[in-house]
Amino acid sequence: MAAAFPQKHSITVNEWQKMVAANVFSPKSRIELINGEILEMPPIGFNHAGHVKRLTRLFAPLVMEKAIISVQDPLQLGDLSEPQPDFMLLRPDADFYTTRHPQAEDVLLLVEVAESSLNYDRERKQRFYAMFGIPEYWLINLNNESLEVYRQPLAESYAEKSTLYYGETLILSQLDDIAVNTAAILSQ
Repeated sequence: MAAAFPQKHSITVNEWQKMVAANVFSPKSRIELINGEILEMPPIGFNHAGHVKRLTRLFAPLVMEKAIISVQDPLQLGDLSEPQPDFMLLRPDADFYTTRHPQAEDVLLLVEVAESSLNYDRERKQRFYAMFGIPEYWLINLNNESLEVYRQPLAESYAEKSTLYYGETLILSQLDDIAVNTAAILSQ
């Protein structure tokens, strides 16, 4: 007889959504489903929250009918993951995603703001988002006030990576009529 040992059970997005709907978790919980695992995320501090607000203020007048702004909302990636990125620009959707969560093909830009979670967001989340083909991933690094830009997903990485600092300008890859100056996002 073969030896029995405990096996890991991955939670599916369907099971996860049922748990959330049944209020299994505290409303104050900051948790995400990544590759079938429930992960507790660090609390959002003042600096983190302020940078998300800056992104929202910056993009609201720029995207108008071109995209939908999504702040800390679920994103369904496959059958085992439903992260809640800090900020996304999504393709326009007639019902504003009221009948389903957005998926990878709906994302024009995804942004994570990181301080204590910097290594996790730079390594694991960057690979994860590339694997699902997120076309442009920004990482706002609060530790050195920089913007890391990842583009052209290939397997589990991005072919293009650049780091911008206060006052530099970039054009969005999926909305090439929108130029952004990092002074509107980063602190000096």
